Amino acid sequence: MDSGTDSGTESRFGGRGAGITVQRALELPGLRSGLPEVLAGEDRLQRTVRWVHAGEVPNIASLLKGGELLLTTGYGLGTRPADQRAFVRTLAERGIAALVVELGPRFTRLPAALVDTARSAGLPLVQLHREVPFVTVTEEIHTEIVNGHYALLQQAEEVHHRCTEALLGGGGVPQVLGILADFSGNPVFLETTDGQLLYAAGAGPEGADPLQVWEGLRGQHKDVPPPSGSALVDVPGGGPGTGSVRARLVLLPVRSPLVPVHRMAAERAAGILAVVLMQARQEEELAARGRGDFLTDLAEGRISAEDAPAQARVLGFKPGRSPLLPVVMRLGDALSPTGGASRASEFERGGGWAVLARAVSEELASVGVPVLLGVRPVEGRVLVLLGLRSEAERPAVADRVAAALRAGVERAGMHRPGAQPPVVVGMAGSWAAASAGLRHAAETATAAQGLSDRPWYDARRLDIDLLLWRLRDHPDLAAFVDRAIGPLRDHDDRSRPPLLPTLETYLAHAGRKAETARELHLNRQTLYNRLARIGELLGTDLDDPQTVLALSLALRARRHVP
Repeated sequence: MDSGTDSGTESRFGGRGAGITVQRALELPGLRSGLPEVLAGEDRLQRTVRWVHAGEVPNIASLLKGGELLLTTGYGLGTRPADQRAFVRTLAERGIAALVVELGPRFTRLPAALVDTARSAGLPLVQLHREVPFVTVTEEIHTEIVNGHYALLQQAEEVHHRCTEALLGGGGVPQVLGILADFSGNPVFLETTDGQLLYAAGAGPEGADPLQVWEGLRGQHKDVPPPSGSALVDVPGGGPGTGSVRARLVLLPVRSPLVPVHRMAAERAAGILAVVLMQARQEEELAARGRGDFLTDLAEGRISAEDAPAQARVLGFKPGRSPLLPVVMRLGDALSPTGGASRASEFERGGGWAVLARAVSEELASVGVPVLLGVRPVEGRVLVLLGLRSEAERPAVADRVAAALRAGVERAGMHRPGAQPPVVVGMAGSWAAASAGLRHAAETATAAQGLSDRPWYDARRLDIDLLLWRLRDHPDLAAFVDRAIGPLRDHDDRSRPPLLPTLETYLAHAGRKAETARELHLNRQTLYNRLARIGELLGTDLDDPQTVLALSLALRARRHVP
């Protein structure tokens, strides 16, 4: 492992910890001049000394936080063996690094009760045979600790420098993770905030694939904390001051323990990854918007059918002479589940269109035909142009594309129960036909908001809905709906069972009563009674063709009027 430090530095600073070892403290001139003798805890001398404290009071343990090297002349130890044992036990329980007692007027040699208790508690106990100035010892050790902290910062900064150089050299997320994995000697993972794996680097025990390590320790256990000693570092996102988290770095100690400098390095790497992910998302979103602009310009006639193939090739779309199939998905409602425009703005600030474009593109990769996908955030549209092998495969490809679009919406976190975005499919044909087909599908997708009973809609079958949508602001349309079905709406507002669903199902089945009854789970007589009541309320004959046409139009139009 190329860590940027030598083994001597590691041993002095407790394996890159935040302090020095007890052994190192005893080797410094101040304590070494006191002729130290280790009486207990010889196997614990690699403990980390976080700080130094000197004191002579019996309750000194209450003043400590743990990790200290305690210097004393022994006046607070007590004269009775029981007091001496209690003194050592409380220090051990507090978790100090070591107890150093200077021999002199109080003790010429440390009592057996003190030594035995230190041995049983596993506390390093050292006696100094010569007097030393405690202030000198404190200054020396504190200086060493501060220098150690600085050395750790330098190591973490070196990792940051190497990551920055990798980016300037054209690298990305894999290179940054690789540098961090090399430094820590353990596999490193980048996850989404909900625990999905994005990238992995490094190797597991005995060179195991990091994906196997992640699957074993994280893949099936996203809801439980990672193994003890792991490091989790948030990768910020969403812009300065937002406090949001875009991803998470995970370092798993499966080959060697992680120490503070590894977390420090990971925190610096997280800052770089935030920039990388933001840049990648911006570039990805700009590319998706650029393709959306091209498809919109094609639909609106700003790009001719003659020029379109060459421009499409620049965007990576090369369908050859294949028939082109236009598809449009409208996301207006999905972007505003509770907050309308504010929710859409939040989605855009979070790079949601880039997330959506990537998710849908990955889903469309399985369709097996050339695909050009673009987004238009202003209209809330996803536009797709596909190259078919033949016009006969239009229904099958449309099925797969609609499923891929909906799956991409769910992966992007835009799914709103009960408000599936409509997918509208145009007719397959030439570039000229694709221009008109995209325009027709885009307009129809807007008119189809609220429809969700089909995986996708043929644009031609929604022409009446498109016409009614264009008339939505005309007062005559609202008046027509009120004349045609107003009495039924009034009834359903006051009474049960509602009759509008019965009428809709009856007309959808072209007046076939047996099929209507089956779909509504009604017996024949109940259905007959409801139909009779509908005819009575409307004052009309449901068997009259003109009446049926007017009612069908009114039911469609009511989605577009208040």
